[in-house]
Amino acid sequence: MADYDVQYDKDSGDWSAKRAGASRAAGRFDTQKAAHDAARGWAERSGGGEVRDHRKDNNQIRNTDTIGKKDPHPPKG
Repeated sequence: MADYDVQYDKDSGDWSAKRAGASRAAGRFDTQKAAHDAARGWAERSGGGEVRDHRKDNNQIRNTDTIGKKDPHPPKG
């Protein structure tokens, strides 16, 4: 299982998908959607995990996508 963070890089002006604990990004993309889709694919191929999308302006987590395992915090309703 692998967790990924999708974050905006102000210096380079692109979005990165970075595996949790890694020192370098696994990939760099023009859009947040492209970075999220790539991170989701990598998480699926590694047996599941979390993909956390961060906000562009303040880098706070805005969305978490659980892949291949039971969601620890499912939405109510």
